[in-house]
Order: sequence, then structure tokens, then C-alpha cells
Amino acid sequence: MRQIKEEYQRWLKNTDDITKSELRQYKAEEIEEAFYRDLEFGTAGMRGVIGAGTNRMNVYTVARASQGLADYVNKRFPENRKIAVAYDSRIKSDEFSKVASEVFAANGIDVYIYPELSPTPTLSFAVRYYGCAAGIVITASHNPSKYNGYKVYGPDGCQITAEAASEILAEIEKLDVFSDVKKENAANKIHNITPDCLDAFISEVKKQSVLFGDEVDKDVAIIYSPLNGTGLVPVMRTLKETGFTNITVVKEQEKPDGNFPTCPYPNPEIKEALKLGLEYAEKCNADLMLATDPDADRVGIAVRYNGEMKLLTGNEVGMLLLDYICSQRSKHGMMPKDPVMVKTIVTIDMAQRIAEHYGVETVNVLTGFKFIGEVIRKLEKEGRASDYILGFEESYGYLTGSYVRDKDAVDGAYMICEMFAFYKTRGISLVQKLNELYSTYGYCLNTLHSYEFSGASGFKKMEQIMDGFRGDIENVGGIKIDKLLDYSLGIDGLPQSDVLKFLLEGNCSVVIRPSGTEPKLKIYVSVSAKNKENAEEVEKRIVTDLEGMLK
Repeated sequence: MRQIKEEYQRWLKNTDDITKSELRQYKAEEIEEAFYRDLEFGTAGMRGVIGAGTNRMNVYTVARASQGLADYVNKRFPENRKIAVAYDSRIKSDEFSKVASEVFAANGIDVYIYPELSPTPTLSFAVRYYGCAAGIVITASHNPSKYNGYKVYGPDGCQITAEAASEILAEIEKLDVFSDVKKENAANKIHNITPDCLDAFISEVKKQSVLFGDEVDKDVAIIYSPLNGTGLVPVMRTLKETGFTNITVVKEQEKPDGNFPTCPYPNPEIKEALKLGLEYAEKCNADLMLATDPDADRVGIAVRYNGEMKLLTGNEVGMLLLDYICSQRSKHGMMPKDPVMVKTIVTIDMAQRIAEHYGVETVNVLTGFKFIGEVIRKLEKEGRASDYILGFEESYGYLTGSYVRDKDAVDGAYMICEMFAFYKTRGISLVQKLNELYSTYGYCLNTLHSYEFSGASGFKKMEQIMDGFRGDIENVGGIKIDKLLDYSLGIDGLPQSDVLKFLLEGNCSVVIRPSGTEPKLKIYVSVSAKNKENAEEVEKRIVTDLEGMLK
């Protein structure tokens, strides 16, 4: 067990004056939370609260992780010692990217860094563009402003596999944060990523269009918010270059600001984060409102329907995109011979029924877009990259091409605008199209519920809750459990993961998992019913019962 007090004193002795000052202000419980463990490192890299301590995001934990990654690259890729680096608008993102780059350079690795803040998908693209062995992006995605993170990518531009994460973690754990990190000045090893890389990225995004010559009026009134993040330049450039010029940007959320003053939780899944965008839409009488999260890998939307702006969920947008892409490809004879759609196990099952209608294979993967990226990589190795037509997850992440290996809100925003304009030109709203899908394939309600468990005690509580759900439970919300899928045992060839899925009678299901990036337990409820009202009634019963089991 870690000696918390001893480690705290070691940091007081060895850190810079600013860090020492912060440490001296810690109360006893803050010391425990900051030092009871090292910041967890896995396939998503690491993410945590910004501050001093081993369980915090700071220049020391970033430097130690970077040294571990550098040692891994030098051992595994001695002939290809290159790492790409990007950072978003969060507090200290630029500082952390600078520290990481200096550590890589000191270890003889050539660094290719974006000279200004950039979206996560552009980092995935840069890794492949420059032929790097790895890449990192400093971001905490859509988390509140107190968080930052360190995402790691492999040479294929996909987030690292569990095997690679394990090897990198082994290198990190060998290191003392104060004595084993190389810091020699090697500025000649650090190179700015040039504009041609972004040009190539945007060119690939524009190639995703499935209009194939169909007439479309692109003069639709669009409101766009980058939520004080990285999306402004690539999203606006892509839309304007493809003919969408009637765009109003939410001024208060236009410029990068890691404090996120108008949306404390900058997550496009949450209505409060979209409040200003919705207000702009009403003032401007806009047709469509878009918002991308700070690292521009997720996009949320609202559309005008019956005179009001209506929010659409990630599942709904994903199904609409799937049907739009499939129908257009089928109509114009552009469907691949063996098309593939990829979704996560918590993403709406109705999408599979849509895919089947068009003869598209559905591949279900664990939660996390990295698993969708792994399917793309596999298809590419088989010479079938063009068979991939869409990957999406309920948490507002979409990707329609294989040019990157992570969800891409630049692509998502562009394809949503194209789809919206296509249907509007034909007098059809996205809500009408969605209702048509429900009429054809049956109504399905999917909801997500998150429960926070902070600190060391919260971490233990989540473990206890998961163990409890693995016990003898016969029904949820009065609905009989037909089967329990425990993904920690490894199912359907998927990696072992602390995820439970209850298959209930009536084509309903519940998925329970700890978040990989936040101190939260997430519960996904899927209900099939005759209509929305019936589905909501059943969903409420299920959630009430589950919440009782969390206490």
C-alpha cells in the first residue's frame, strides 16, 4: 500500500515553488485523494483533475507518462522514432504538450506538433500523415474545466490497444517522477506540423459526401458553436468550402477558453451546454444548430420542427446518418460489395435493423471509439477499408470514412449539414425522417444515466456496486432478466471489460459500466415499445429500480 504521507513529503521536497505552494494548501482529505494512487493509465491514456500529486494532471505526471511512452517507442519502433502531438483549449494543455514534446525530443524522438490548438481527429490524421510510431493529444474531451488528459495513439492513428497500453504502463511504472525523466534540450528534434497536413485532412472530410450529383439547396440557416474549443477553424472551413455559407457562430463560445465560462460542462450531450446555441437559433430563426465539444470529436444538434428547436440524441443522429448514407449509396450504385457498419454495444440496437434492410453487416464492439478504429484497421489489413461506411456511438461520436481512426466532429458536422440540406430541399425535416424510421423499424428508447463516485471511497463503492449486480438478480423494474452478459469474462471475441449487459424480456436491455475517463458509473437503458409514451413508462420503472440498487 502506498505511503501517502511519505510521497506527499517527497513532492514537497522535489517540486517547483508553485507546486509546493499548492501542496501546502492541501487539507488532509485532499492529500489522500491526490496521492492514494498514480493517475490511472490505460487504452484511453490518462485523465484527471489538474493539480499537484500523483493522482493529478500536472507537468510531473505528464513528463513521467511521456518518458514511459518514449521508452516504449524507442524499444518497439527503433527505426521509426517519431511522435505527433496536439492539444486543445483546456487549462494547461499548451504547457503539457510542450513538456511532453521536450521529453520525447530529449529521448532522441522527432516530434511533430501542431503549432496551435487542434481537434483530436486531426492528431489521428497527423500520425498517419507523418508516418509516426505514436501520437498524443492533450485533452479531457467534454469533461468540466478542472480536468485535463493525455490520449495516446498507435502508428495506425487509433487509440492504443490494451496490449500496447499495458506495455507503456510497465515502462511508466519503472520510473521515478523526479530522477528518471530525461530533460536535455533537444529543440532541433521538435518540428511544427505544416498547413498541408490540415489541408489534406479537410480534403478527406469533403470526400465523405454521398450526394453523387443530387441537387441540394445549401442556403440553410445554421448556428454553430465550438463550445470554446478547437472546432472553429476546421468545421467552418469545411462547411464554407462545400457551399454552406449561411452560418452564424455563437460569439460567446467562439474563442478558445479552458474555463468554459458559458457552459461549465462542455458536453454536447447535455442540453445546458447548448443553451446559448439554442437561443441564437431562435433569434436568427435558424434551421439547424450544431455544437462540437472542446476537442471536436463529438457533435450535438438541434433542428427546427413545428416552429421550435428540437434536440436529437446521438442514437437518433446516428440512425439518420446510417439510413441517409445507405439510401444514397444504394440509389447511386455506390454501395460497397460487402458494406460494414460498426457500433458499440451500448448504442441503439435499432441501427442493426436499418443496416440489415440495406444488406449492411453490423459489427458490435465494446464502448469506446478505439474499438471501432480497430475494426477499420482490420478491414484495411484485409484490403477492405472501402467497405466501412459508418461507425457511431450513442455519445455523439460519428465517422463516415477510414481516413482517421477516431470519432470526428468535423466530419460529423459536415455530413449532418449535408443530410439536413438534402432532406430540406425535398420538404422533409429530420424529425419527420426519424419518425418514418420508427414507423418502419419499431420504436426504441435509449437513455443514459450517470452517477458520480468521487475519490478513493467512490472508487471502492463502484467496485462493490458492480459486484452486487453480478449477484442473483431475477428482474429489473418488474421485467424478467433473460440473460446476463458479463464482458469481464470475454464475450464474442471482445476484450475483457468491466461491463454488464442484462437482456430483458420484450427486447429491452440494461448496460452497466464504470466510466473509463471519469469517476462515474454509467447505466444505459434500452426499451422497445409500441410508442414513445409506453417506452418512457417502462424506462422509468427500470431506472427507479436500478437506482435503489446503487444505495
